[in-house]
Amino acid sequence: MNKTTGTCHCGSVEIEIPYDGKFKKLRRCDCSYCSRRWAVVASVRVEDLKVLKGEDKLSLYQWGTGVARHYFCSVCGIYTHHQRRSDPTEYGVNIACFEQVNVRDYRDVEYSDGVNHPRDRD
Repeated sequence: MNKTTGTCHCGSVEIEIPYDGKFKKLRRCDCSYCSRRWAVVASVRVEDLKVLKGEDKLSLYQWGTGVARHYFCSVCGIYTHHQRRSDPTEYGVNIACFEQVNVRDYRDVEYSDGVNHPRDRD
């Protein structure tokens, strides 16, 4: 499997994920947090995402149920990835962190219903 690397805006954080020319399980979320950052995310298994550089620059943000773990660069503030609350074995990865991405190509990615998230009923 090929891999691709992405960075935050300032380059302090660099991540690597498997990539065969397509991102997997693209989506947006309409919860109160995700709707503010408007990122399109792809899914990767937790063990398949590698932080190549800047792990010490990553900050963690949690809210609500405290299950999801949202990571962003403490220098430039760019969201890079999060451990999903609906499936903690996966990360949602901000595809805009990868050079080959033209964000205009992903305007029509569907939203998942984060407002009525199934984990909120646990």
